[in-house]
Amino acid sequence: MSSTEFKYCESTNFYKRLKTREVNIGGVPLGGNNPVRVQSMTTTDTLNTVDTVNQSIRMIKAGCEYVRITAPNVKQAHNLDNIKKDLLSKGYKVPLIADIHFTPKAAEIAAEIVSKVRINPGNYADRKRFQKFEINDNEYKLELDRVYNKFSPLVKICKENGTVMRIGTNHGSLSDRIMNRYGDTPLGMVESAMEYIRICEDHNFKDIVLSMKSSNPIVMVNAYRLLVNKMLKNNMNYPLHLGVTEAGDGIEGRIKSALGIGTLLEDGIGDTIRVSLTEDPEFEIPVANRILDRYKKNSFLKNDIKVEDNYINPFNYTKKITEKRFKIGGDNVPIVIVDLSNLKEIDYNDLSEINYTYVKSIDKWNIGDLAPEYIYLENINHSIELPIQLKIICPFKIWKKSNKKLRIYPLMNVKEYLEEDIQDEKFIYIDKSDFNNTNLLTKVYNDKNSVIVLNCDNNIQRHRNFFINLINKNFNIPVILSFKSSLTFKEKIINTSISLGGTMLDGFGDGIFLKDKENSQIKIHNELSFNILQSTRTRISKTEFISCPSCGRTQFDLQKTTEKVRKNTSHLKGLKIAVMGCIVNGPGEMADADYGYVGTGKNKVSLYKKHKLIKNQIDSKNSIEELINLIKINNDWVEPN
Repeated sequence: MSSTEFKYCESTNFYKRLKTREVNIGGVPLGGNNPVRVQSMTTTDTLNTVDTVNQSIRMIKAGCEYVRITAPNVKQAHNLDNIKKDLLSKGYKVPLIADIHFTPKAAEIAAEIVSKVRINPGNYADRKRFQKFEINDNEYKLELDRVYNKFSPLVKICKENGTVMRIGTNHGSLSDRIMNRYGDTPLGMVESAMEYIRICEDHNFKDIVLSMKSSNPIVMVNAYRLLVNKMLKNNMNYPLHLGVTEAGDGIEGRIKSALGIGTLLEDGIGDTIRVSLTEDPEFEIPVANRILDRYKKNSFLKNDIKVEDNYINPFNYTKKITEKRFKIGGDNVPIVIVDLSNLKEIDYNDLSEINYTYVKSIDKWNIGDLAPEYIYLENINHSIELPIQLKIICPFKIWKKSNKKLRIYPLMNVKEYLEEDIQDEKFIYIDKSDFNNTNLLTKVYNDKNSVIVLNCDNNIQRHRNFFINLINKNFNIPVILSFKSSLTFKEKIINTSISLGGTMLDGFGDGIFLKDKENSQIKIHNELSFNILQSTRTRISKTEFISCPSCGRTQFDLQKTTEKVRKNTSHLKGLKIAVMGCIVNGPGEMADADYGYVGTGKNKVSLYKKHKLIKNQIDSKNSIEELINLIKINNDWVEPN
């Protein structure tokens, strides 16, 4: 395939931001040469002017450059004017954005008040019913004519008032028309936006921002890349709003957001970002800024590896298949190596921190789902007998003096590896200075008892080029992605998620090794590795929760409810459970979920299996029990240990 067929960024060899057209959002321009902007969304009732204004101010003080407010109906759209005036009276001129879904009239009112209106093409002129049907070209055209007539009034109002529009496609709310022609795919997401872009351009309206959101970072990244590819082919350059929708809360939400947003920023894609957490919106801003700090601190120099041919399809995730070498690579899930090198001696408490729990009364080990395959030590003199499932990696110099029968493997640097002739199974630590060492790669290729540990820095382009270089040489060697840093844990969450997770989203990597000699928080660093693998869908080790960040449409306390659902179902490894605050975000936005818990009225909840409504308007007091019963009926329940 030609390079233009795969083109989605300025360069895959080095960082260069994609140049987009500038749009002026209430005096804060977006796109062009402007910095990447940070935004968030209020969670208050839009009719409560005081609460909405106060929360907006907290967001602004935290660094929010655009404030988005939901306006699901005409009455709330009108109240945006009161909110705007109150903010201005207090000296806050931050641009306001109206978030619209099912009500075109609300959008038309809001467009005369705020600086930007966000519409979702999947439900602006359509009612999603999850119906399957055949649709011929003539019927499809008639549908587009209907959408044209319903959408055009808003386009004209935006044009007359200088209001910017975001066409925000969401993975879970594609119209039945799109679903039946393109499927629930990145291509369907892109085509959904293109239908509306063409209508805007027909009216010569180009103050547009685009987004392709999904709770699945793989789908999200593929969709944005494909969107840019389609824009380049059609001479379009609209600015892009990045976000992983329904990312959740806590460390999982931060990892998933950094993974999706950061991978695209690495490609030079993105003009504004929103981190969607099931937390108060002012807590989203610092996370967004930590993601952007990465691009202020790093120089992103051109790589020293020149890759002529890139045979990786950036629009369709495919795991690179490697050889299986001592249970690494091949069809094995990615391994996890935990760094315990700061410990002078290992005890049972240390091992329980990484899910190996010794039960003395029966002389047995309980091994949890977050148990790593290897630990890295620089002192292997431990007094306890390790479980047979757990193996040790240590520096080559230590290994030479050890009892080789105790499941101990050497980690060799390049010099040691080239000088020594070791037939045992081993790990070879490769740094960026070794990428072009043909003698090294050839030896590793022929040595079936070796696995590469790749020292990854903050340059995804360099990692990508290393793997493409292997592909071009037909080298299918298993590679463990290692990240060494002395960052704070909050910084590490962001940087490892992008550097390692982003590389895995390109289909590369057979494991993770977070190397940090100062590491004293064993448990959270181990969980970080497993959470990155979970977010990349390469190793599922626990329940995945998809929860929206809450807004004025939410029918219950989303944070408390999410925690209740998590407490009762977190042992259901492999299940995806969505907790959605309103009918807008569910069932549509929970596209990836096995079960859905959706607020549909005051203290009322509806339960879904996939997209199918199973129970409607349940009293929230009984909803958790009803959710558990639904999971049991479908044979997905297991009793917690």
